[in-house]
Amino acid sequence: MFKRLSLTAATLAAATAPAFAHLNPHEHGSLMAGVSHPLFGWDHILVMVAVGIWAAMIGGRALWVVPTAFVAMMGVGYAMAVAGFPLPFVEPVILASVVAVGLLIAAAVRLPVPAAAAVVGAFALFHGSAHGGELGSAGAMSFGIGFVLATAGLHLVGIGLGAGLARVGSPLLVRGLGAASAVAGLYLMAA
Repeated sequence: MFKRLSLTAATLAAATAPAFAHLNPHEHGSLMAGVSHPLFGWDHILVMVAVGIWAAMIGGRALWVVPTAFVAMMGVGYAMAVAGFPLPFVEPVILASVVAVGLLIAAAVRLPVPAAAAVVGAFALFHGSAHGGELGSAGAMSFGIGFVLATAGLHLVGIGLGAGLARVGSPLLVRGLGAASAVAGLYLMAA
């Protein structure tokens, strides 16, 4: 069963195509182009909010370690791409990250903080590589600062959602958000 699911997921992921819907740095400036990059792609929005929700679900040190690991490793992936070392299969892995983090939330998986940071960090490398691959004519530093700020903001939204729903005693709603994110990721793979 696991083998079939893995093969199906890999096939769907390989069939995806990138969507380019970001601000032009000549018209809006490099910083705003960087800010817009994660905000205009559903794949980025879903996983970055989900990382915040999952961090809130795990609690404790995960509230800051997991999102920080994502941002740090995203920076590494970005630097690699800008330096001419982009990662392969960027779009399929980004979409897989939406599904995977959504499923982690839906299943209420509480990994130890270092393991959770490693999971999101591995996916973040590919998100960063995507940012670097779509740098275009934007200034690398200001574009990078822009998408780091936007990513941190999306993580904070997720943390707020996760913590707020947990506070009002709605763990099933939190898990439902994870399941919805995973389903949305599958939809994006098929689109």
